[in-house]
Amino acid sequence: MNKLFLTNVFLLGLSGIASAADAVALEPSPEILPAGFVWTGGYIGLQAGYGWGDGNLSSDGGVAVAPADIDGWLGGVYAGYNHQLANNIVVGVDADIAWSGIDGLGQAVVLGFPVPGGGVDYELNWTGAVRAKLGYAVDRFLPYIAGGVAFAGADATIVAGGTPIQEFSDTLVGWTVGVGVEYAFTDNLLARAEYRYTDYGDLDFTNAGLTGRFGFKTNDVRVGLAYKF
Repeated sequence: MNKLFLTNVFLLGLSGIASAADAVALEPSPEILPAGFVWTGGYIGLQAGYGWGDGNLSSDGGVAVAPADIDGWLGGVYAGYNHQLANNIVVGVDADIAWSGIDGLGQAVVLGFPVPGGGVDYELNWTGAVRAKLGYAVDRFLPYIAGGVAFAGADATIVAGGTPIQEFSDTLVGWTVGVGVEYAFTDNLLARAEYRYTDYGDLDFTNAGLTGRFGFKTNDVRVGLAYKF
């Protein structure tokens, strides 16, 4: 009798242990993030910077060119979202818009000869971008690369005899790529510094039977300060 009782107790114990093991095995393992600062979350901030680059006129048939060095300050807002994985890889999306004072005047050259008082005044009035980010978190440091679609409100004004005679304006769509680093001063205060190269694409024109495109390409450096939610 005692042997039978002990045998039943032993079998019930084994059954309980097996059930508990099954429950543990079926429980999904949570993602384990490293100790320290975690970059997951949304953010919004202010940015400022300086840009420089090239404006150019490319006429059909190569009749005329008007290369220019363009530069100026810019400033605006940015926002985005980061997600940190267990291996410290950080993926995210970032969008920004900025007022731009980037401009420059290029000398017109027709059939290889400079045109006295002739040229093109290039202006980027505002810029924007939507970019994907990929970084690697080193606690509160986040070096990253980013790239995506770029936008700009662009003007190109043809000048003759030193006087503006015709302006062309459009919203351009191009591409941008860059690198940067962010640092978390606190759990909510993020600073960044970055470099970008951007090709905004072309602005088409027709003037006095001449057709072609105005091109805008820039490099810029920016700093920013954001609040992380």
